[in-house]
Amino acid sequence: MTLLRSCILMLLPLVTCAAWAQDFSAQPSIWAGKPDGTAFDKTENDHLAAAQRAIDALVAVKAPRTIDNTLKPFDEAVLHLNSAAYLAGLMEQVHPEEAFRNKATAMVAKANAAQTALSLNREVYRALAHLNLSGADPATHYYVQRQLLEFRLAGVDRDDATQTKLKKLQDDLIREQSAFERNISDGENSVEVTDPADLQGLPQDFIERHKPGANGKIQISTTYPDFYPVMKFAKSDELRRRLNLAFDTRAYPKNTAVLKGMMATRYEIATLLGYSSWADYNAQDKMIRNGANIAKFISDLDSAAQPVMQRELAMLLEAKQKVHPGATEIWDYENWYYPEQVRRSKFDFDSQAARPYFPYQQVKQGILDTAAKLFHVTFRQEQGALAWEASVETWDVLDNGKPIGRFYLDMHPRAGKYSHAAQFPILDGVRGKQLAETALVCNFPAPTATDPGLMEIGDVSTFFHEFGHLMHHILGGQQHWAGIAGISMENDFVEAPSQMLEELIRSPAVLAGFAKHYKSGQPIPADLVTRMNRAATFGRAGFVARQNALSAISYDIYKSKPADVDLDKVSDEDYMRYGAIHRTPGSHMYDSFGHLAGYSSMYYTYMWDKEIAEDFYAQFDVRNPFAGNTSIRYRQSVLEPGGSMSANDLVKGFLGRAQNMTAFKNWMSEQFTASAQKAP
Repeated sequence: MTLLRSCILMLLPLVTCAAWAQDFSAQPSIWAGKPDGTAFDKTENDHLAAAQRAIDALVAVKAPRTIDNTLKPFDEAVLHLNSAAYLAGLMEQVHPEEAFRNKATAMVAKANAAQTALSLNREVYRALAHLNLSGADPATHYYVQRQLLEFRLAGVDRDDATQTKLKKLQDDLIREQSAFERNISDGENSVEVTDPADLQGLPQDFIERHKPGANGKIQISTTYPDFYPVMKFAKSDELRRRLNLAFDTRAYPKNTAVLKGMMATRYEIATLLGYSSWADYNAQDKMIRNGANIAKFISDLDSAAQPVMQRELAMLLEAKQKVHPGATEIWDYENWYYPEQVRRSKFDFDSQAARPYFPYQQVKQGILDTAAKLFHVTFRQEQGALAWEASVETWDVLDNGKPIGRFYLDMHPRAGKYSHAAQFPILDGVRGKQLAETALVCNFPAPTATDPGLMEIGDVSTFFHEFGHLMHHILGGQQHWAGIAGISMENDFVEAPSQMLEELIRSPAVLAGFAKHYKSGQPIPADLVTRMNRAATFGRAGFVARQNALSAISYDIYKSKPADVDLDKVSDEDYMRYGAIHRTPGSHMYDSFGHLAGYSSMYYTYMWDKEIAEDFYAQFDVRNPFAGNTSIRYRQSVLEPGGSMSANDLVKGFLGRAQNMTAFKNWMSEQFTASAQKAP
């Protein structure tokens, strides 16, 4: 995922910079000088002050409105407000010290309050509306028209009393979002295992990392390196059930009141602006356009997924019935374990057999090499560079030897850190002025002197996905304006490039570059890759159905008056209706569903963009994605434009047409179509 926040002017989160030359010698990293809390406050306040000076200069202009006297200072304000919001948002999620994270949370509210104030500034709106754009390029025209739309959606044209209410509501919403996300990050749970036999089925390296403590008990946490292996491999139903419940309730009941507050705040914003619901209001500046289209997409996706999912479900029940005769349903804590059993029995693929070929350091280098080849760039690590935590790495991105961006890798779990996987933008890339920067924040197993940090194929896929966001932000950071740099197009396009890149792990040509046994150095066998790819086709419709269930939950929670929403009823019924999976009573999953803060009603984005991603990937040679000019055409048509045009036009520019569901449906049903083709 890429991190989203509800900044009305589409000012998505970024971080820091006072150096303007496009050269890293003139743009030190955000952690140069190892800033303490006082230095952090100064950096933030300097950005906010610079933004206000730019706004004051814009408003003071008495001459006719031109690009130089109006759009330039407006964009300067955007750049500085972004820088403040991004740095605060990142530190809120990753700094190892709780006191610093608390300071960052307060600064998130301050930076976003400044963004809200700008979005409601009538003088700035009128100045942009009267801007003389004769002779301006199409990107500048698009930028201004989109900003005017965002101003109107913020309520800039409403009376003073309404604006006062809206500003307070926006400030409340930012605080509620921060609290919701922090409660999840800070809410790590664990379960105790008293009988080592409960670990039966788990990889030996996992067991070695989980020795009994002084009290004779084994602690299993809800962090990803613990959670997913247990859910996938542990034979103990009870261990999986307990850990899954601990995972779902890690922010319960703390987040229930926060979520209800967020829902009420968003509903009041939407209704103040004349919309029937937050879901409908929030869709106005997206590709999908309105709430009714979200509902239609969920329905259409359900129709496409259900027939294939029912065939998969029958196979899951067949596997479960070997252990539990007469079983008629699949529960949430079984939804990783039994797919693994089917892949072993039906496809002769045990995912543990692939893990020795994916040690963390090797995967990291492989992804860097793959991205370098696909996007025609090079990567260079800044040795000895300081960051907020000792394990964080700093890397430069170069295009034909010229620096075009910098990124940070914060890849392993620790207490208080963001617990999912995300790309956090850090600096808007502005041509000739500022290099793009971003951070990947993930939770993969940390390698040690005795443990190479073997990764699941799903972890490798996640790494590719997040790196897709990273490259999108950096390659799109060559715009003339900060407001259209990087991932600044409609928010329901942002997952398409990342989901396209994760498809590369299906390519033997890509895997051959880095998947080598951590002991012998032997490349992953071609037969294992074939079986792995065949096994990967199983469960796709179920995955789509469960993602659609989450899309329905996020839409249904925000489509109605909050007082009418029963969170448990909505989440349990939608999960069962669309995903056909029973939830464990008392899971209250909504309190740990972090996307309800950032994405709010638009979780449909993942499947909307999956459709686009499969359409994109179908244009490549799957046997060798590096072949021909498709990758450079993709870079130039989809990634480099940033937000300089509508995402609908980005799609048409690469495909030569609007997206459709053909490639997506083929991908989703590949298991059964391939089987039918092989049948005598």
